[in-house]
Amino acid sequence: MIRGSTHGPTRGMWDRETVALLLLAAVMPIALAWLWYGGMEAVLRLVLALVISGLWHLIFMLARAQPPSFAGALTALAVAILAPEELGFLPFVLGISFGSVMAELVFGGWGRNILHPATVTLAFLGFGFVTAPWPDIDLPVAWAAIPAAIIGMFVGVMPARVILGAVAVIAIGLIAGLPLQPALPAFALALVLLVADPVASASTRLGGWLNGGIFAALVIMFTLNWEGASPVRAAVSAVLLASLLAPLLDEAAIALWHARRRKRHG
Repeated sequence: MIRGSTHGPTRGMWDRETVALLLLAAVMPIALAWLWYGGMEAVLRLVLALVISGLWHLIFMLARAQPPSFAGALTALAVAILAPEELGFLPFVLGISFGSVMAELVFGGWGRNILHPATVTLAFLGFGFVTAPWPDIDLPVAWAAIPAAIIGMFVGVMPARVILGAVAVIAIGLIAGLPLQPALPAFALALVLLVADPVASASTRLGGWLNGGIFAALVIMFTLNWEGASPVRAAVSAVLLASLLAPLLDEAAIALWHARRRKRHG
């Protein structure tokens, strides 16, 4: 915060909504590619997700006198792209409502949540409607995750250590000859849209590397051992477990830093 001499405190540019808007700008390559290949069905799916998420933000804004966040659009986009298909109207509404409210808004909004609301929504839909098919990711949409990640890391709103840690582990698996190619599109989108969220991912240096690496390791494990699971379902499950571990990884990294400091300085 910069303090003015006559007009009191002046806010810097890096507030919550600036970060949310930059994240939206970063994921635009994914959004545009997905809408292009998904056609009118994708447009309607995204509009419905935006409306539901927006309504819940409006309700909590009125109840708490708290401004809504553009982060709701990030949740809507991730859910629209990755949620199971053929759900019907009511399950889709229930899923987004559960994720938005229970994983974000009850904690005071984006920035105070522990898990990404889209991750909770997708897990809820996957566990609650097990017969619904998960989507197949078009390769051009998956390729769009690369410029999205580069933009996000360049402007500083996506944790580079998380992304690079995940890419390093998945690259090791590919070099080792593991049959991971079918999982790569879902891995790329889940990494950029969910794991690289600056709120729900690990924030320490070591924790970030471990967070990304664990996500990729879980994708590899599920791909090789979870018979019948679609790539998107495996990726979402990996995101959920890796996100739950993120606070623990930060705690471990901080404890290790304190231990090294005590050893060095006594």
